[in-house]
Amino acid sequence: MAESTRRFSLVDAGAAAAVLMAAAGVIWSPKLSGAVARATGGLVPVTVMVDVRGVPVANPAALIEGARSAGKVAIVIRNQPHGSVPVEQVIPLQRRLAAVMPDGKVVSAPDPNQDQFPSLDARFVLKGEGRKGADGVVFGNQNLKIGAPVELEGRDFRVTGSVTGLQVGS
Repeated sequence: MAESTRRFSLVDAGAAAAVLMAAAGVIWSPKLSGAVARATGGLVPVTVMVDVRGVPVANPAALIEGARSAGKVAIVIRNQPHGSVPVEQVIPLQRRLAAVMPDGKVVSAPDPNQDQFPSLDARFVLKGEGRKGADGVVFGNQNLKIGAPVELEGRDFRVTGSVTGLQVGS
């Protein structure tokens, strides 16, 4: 009786490695881990405040109203797209000038140059889902802390701002 022996070749090893890498990719996929976290209650509501300052815009009020009416913006954290996040509110911020008077008092007034050279100064309040991590809030599979730079993109705009507030829960 002839014995049939099967030897593994380099092609067989490559195919086995590809199958193992595909299985690992499915198991550790961000969408799957997000679905598991959502199902187990690991995700909680997160409010993120992003301040955008000094972006030259012809009509800042129209941009703010457009962001409010769209109801969502795309967010990019550390050059990694996170997807769309609902906009809870957009608060216009007033740019102010301060001056020291000869008697030592400090006075403050609205910047009169806003009419001549308009720019966007606003706080975007975003509501999403994340989880509390060891190093802050994990939002979109990225650690997010106050001071982190983020990009917000709407239908008619793309602006860069920084995180100025985080609230986990409720």
